[in-house]
Amino acid sequence: MAEIKPKTLVYLVDDDFSIRDSLSLLIETTGQAVRCFESADAFLNNFDADQAGCLILDVRMPSMTGLELQEELARRDFAIPIIFISGHADVPDSSKAFRAGAIDYMEKPFDSDTLLTRMQEAIQKDLDTRVYNAEKRKFKKLLSQLTPREHEVLILVVKGHSNKEVAKHLNISPRTIDVHRAKIMGKMEAEDLSELTVIAMHCGLI
Repeated sequence: MAEIKPKTLVYLVDDDFSIRDSLSLLIETTGQAVRCFESADAFLNNFDADQAGCLILDVRMPSMTGLELQEELARRDFAIPIIFISGHADVPDSSKAFRAGAIDYMEKPFDSDTLLTRMQEAIQKDLDTRVYNAEKRKFKKLLSQLTPREHEVLILVVKGHSNKEVAKHLNISPRTIDVHRAKIMGKMEAEDLSELTVIAMHCGLI
């Protein structure tokens, strides 16, 4: 059976109609959906944070620049991979964009194949991030089911302590630790210690 790929969307924000028109046609040749906006404000009014994809963003625009839009998205805690496009080679702007997490900063005119490659990389990064964050939310929900004592045992176990060491540290019997460990494995949906350790890392416990 063929793999069903999740639906993704490329947002294109540029105040130049000719750029929007040519780039949207280029992107659509790959089968990728694209939505175009002539301003940062128009984009913000229509952006769906739950939609996976990426943003191709012009740097210099009236009202709100691309860099200002990048800052606004960060302020709203909206994470979307951004590829900047610019008609001017500006080192300070590109440095600022990269420091804020931009995927790339491309000067017009740019190579079409390079843009499409970077676009696919940006989309894949967003998909991977969403999977990671979904797993992290799931693990934290599982973690919330543990009792305070089970939480203590979990931290000691994933840090490499033996049952005997954990029992001594908590001043309880090794048999009680065995019971706690079994309950922890069940509640955290872990098959073995290595899987439990990975879950603990996702939850920021180690």
